Amino acid sequence: MRSSPKGLLLAALAGLCVVAAPARAEVAPMLVIHDNDFVGPGGPDIQPVVMLLANPSVKVLGFTVVSGDGWRDEETAHLLRFLEIARRTDIPVVNGAVFPLINSVARMRAWEQAYGKLPWKGAWNDPKPGENFHPDDPYLVPDNPSGNPTTKPAPGTAADFMIQQVHKYPHQVTILASGPLTNLALAIRLDPQFAGLAKELVFMGAFLGANILQVSGDADINSDFNILFDPEAAHIVLTAPWARITVLGDVTNQTMMTPELIARMASVKTPVTEFLAKYAVNLPLWDEMTAAVAIDRSLITRSIEANMDVDLEHGMHYGQVHVWPDAITPHQGEQKVTIVQAVDLDRFYGQFIKAAQYPYQTK
Repeated sequence: MRSSPKGLLLAALAGLCVVAAPARAEVAPMLVIHDNDFVGPGGPDIQPVVMLLANPSVKVLGFTVVSGDGWRDEETAHLLRFLEIARRTDIPVVNGAVFPLINSVARMRAWEQAYGKLPWKGAWNDPKPGENFHPDDPYLVPDNPSGNPTTKPAPGTAADFMIQQVHKYPHQVTILASGPLTNLALAIRLDPQFAGLAKELVFMGAFLGANILQVSGDADINSDFNILFDPEAAHIVLTAPWARITVLGDVTNQTMMTPELIARMASVKTPVTEFLAKYAVNLPLWDEMTAAVAIDRSLITRSIEANMDVDLEHGMHYGQVHVWPDAITPHQGEQKVTIVQAVDLDRFYGQFIKAAQYPYQTK
């Protein structure tokens, strides 16, 4: 049957519409810099890395290392080794601060004499058999039980790297901070534009209920160590003009790396799952949850906003976080923060397992 002129015209127009239809726009990846005290070989300082590497919607611009749970250089060695195992040595690892801004081993010991023992001191923990604590030897890098890395950290400093990236990608970079805040404080002091040019800060810290939980629970895990190690840095960071600050403190202690979770993760055998299972520690998934929320805020089921700052008086409450509602805040530079109070734990555990089992390949 012959087509009518009108039919031919409609067909031609339809063809033009198909040709002219715009290509589907690709969603830009989420840009992240992960600043952490990456002590290892595995455990809660290394495990959050998989949350970032396994998510195709995330682009990790770099990892920046700060002393905290361990000294910087040994942490860098642990992270580099894990990235070799995960076959992601393409991502730069940049060294940051070795020491806090003002706090020190000597000041910490003097504080303990006056106000009581700190439950967890990280790099400043006293030496003990079977552990690699060396509080007075910050540059010692003990042999890594998983093998020493062959890759090296990238040149430059963590603060400079972060400044460069937020200028390169203004208002696009999420700073995920899971350790003491020394590197971020240095970046803020070097470049007053740094915090305002970032997209947001997501921080693992600010344990508002830690004191009573030290009595009713485990004192070691109910410690606001990431602030206590460098309170002055935390004050600088929490009073900087970020577009948004999200903190996860007490909520992270609702998690635990149980034998059941380890077995679930190890049910799929890859170099990463075997490594993480071998070096897993029965501790809360502090940093893992923080990374998960940074990527997917829909995990949050309850939160509250408050103004926040840190006590810097070198007395009993040195390094403790304080919060105020708007009506009584002192207006001394404290910033509004979102305090995460509850997270969908089933979804979080599922995301963690999926990330750990991801078939990592070099990009």
